[in-house]
Amino acid sequence: MGKREELIAKYADDLKTKCGMTPDMDLLTKVTIGCGPAIYNADSSTVAASSDSELETVKNNFLIKKLGLKDGPELMDAINAVIETYGKSERNKYRAVVYYMLVKHFGKEGAYA
Repeated sequence: MGKREELIAKYADDLKTKCGMTPDMDLLTKVTIGCGPAIYNADSSTVAASSDSELETVKNNFLIKKLGLKDGPELMDAINAVIETYGKSERNKYRAVVYYMLVKHFGKEGAYA
């Protein structure tokens, strides 16, 4: 099993155990691949939920640019809801898991079709 497959398995486990979701493995794989090389770097593979600038980056670069959503307060509300679901006390919030939950939240699976 390659490094990417190991990470996808770890993300799937997080979705099951920490977020109470059954992951769509095909979509999770596509979201993970969409994150590019960021998943292999300890710093960029996670989302710093306590950093407002980090959350703005997720909103601007992922929700607006990648998913094509219009800017509005509902975007930050969704990010905060995902962080809440993942668990505020959870130290490592993996970027691919956060992005996956946001894709599901907004019903934007088509962005990865």
